[in-house]
Amino acid sequence: MTGRHGYALLTAIVALIVVISAALYAGVSYGTGRRAAAPADSRGPVHHAAPASSGTWVATWAASPAAAEPGTETTGMAGRSVRNVVHTSVAGTSARITLSNLYGRSPLSVTHATIALAAGGTTAAAAPHTMRRLTFAGAPSVVVPSGGQVMSDAVSLAVPRGADVLVTTYSPTPSGPVTYHPYARQISYVAQGDLAENVTGTPYTEQTSVWRYLSAVDVLSDAADGAVVVLGDSLTDGVTSTLGADRRWTDVLSTRLWTAVEKGRDVPNYSVVNEGISGNQVLTGGLGRPADNPSGLSRFERDVLERTGVKVVVIDLGINDILRNPQLADPEQITGGLRTLVEQAHARGLKVVGATLMPFEGRRGYTPAKEEIRQRVNAEIRSGRVFDAVVDFDKALRDPYNPRRLRGEYDSGDHLHPSDRGYREMADVFEPSLLKGAARARL
Repeated sequence: MTGRHGYALLTAIVALIVVISAALYAGVSYGTGRRAAAPADSRGPVHHAAPASSGTWVATWAASPAAAEPGTETTGMAGRSVRNVVHTSVAGTSARITLSNLYGRSPLSVTHATIALAAGGTTAAAAPHTMRRLTFAGAPSVVVPSGGQVMSDAVSLAVPRGADVLVTTYSPTPSGPVTYHPYARQISYVAQGDLAENVTGTPYTEQTSVWRYLSAVDVLSDAADGAVVVLGDSLTDGVTSTLGADRRWTDVLSTRLWTAVEKGRDVPNYSVVNEGISGNQVLTGGLGRPADNPSGLSRFERDVLERTGVKVVVIDLGINDILRNPQLADPEQITGGLRTLVEQAHARGLKVVGATLMPFEGRRGYTPAKEEIRQRVNAEIRSGRVFDAVVDFDKALRDPYNPRRLRGEYDSGDHLHPSDRGYREMADVFEPSLLKGAARARL
């Protein structure tokens, strides 16, 4: 073969490779059965409705699956549209959701799902031009396996910080027990039939104070540095805060962080994600399989470590281990459980901020012996041998004249849960600088 012929053959081979490569790239990227790889910071698929954009995927809202909803064992929510209303903690340019069927005994078929901005604070209506249909791996419907969860594709939607978002799902068939979060402190809605894309909200005549199926909303944010995930009990869940007013202490902390960033303070721009479950304990879960109200230890990986963009963990757990234990609790077991959570977070490179346990004298079940256990747990937390940093909720909210009780103006009246003013004090005493830095090295 002459040099000229060899050169021509080589040129033809190179051209053929280029053509084949271009065809393969087009097939992968534009939906010939396979999809383009997701960005490195994304843990879910990118749908064509959300064009490529700079930013970081981060959780803007989440709620822990807590139990199987009573009364839904047979039909679930078949034939009804469930419109959950949730509140964002950071803005983004695209959004995606996670649905959970943790407590379902059969697959959950979702044939229609949407996301939109709410038109107002107390309505099921969508803001004009914000309704988006959600897809799952490119399909308009999805089957969530029993005990499983799915993440939707991303859709382009400008989501403001501090906005109410409507996430609606429709399932035509019975799916058994509904996975829900019982103490939402937020009014959501239900309508008969497939009305997932209804924007008026008029057919949504049934109101509910629970969240169903929805466990997370993520946004693609060009401002957020990550997420703070708070693992807690009813004190984090905010069960005595004003309904629909977003006055949980985590809501107030989110506003404090945003304000600090706006003022140019040297603090990270994090979303604040509330993973509180009322009645939750560090060590013990409820009955059933999977357990209703799973322990902090059993749910830590799913609810905290797997949350999108998590950078810092805040733990406010332990009071129910003392108060609900039929025997006298062992303070070393409680702090040992907390240390296990910290070790798991450190294995992921996450800093952990822990909270002292607040007083509860006057609450049913209080005894001086249980108060002694609380004091011993708090002493260990304050020693610095449990968490990387500590926020002293006990000191901030206790009555200075009787430190075994909540201060009057911070007490909701049940001698355990704070009032709105008490929740605000919890957020105010949480110094944003605690969120800076890395996990403390352990020798």
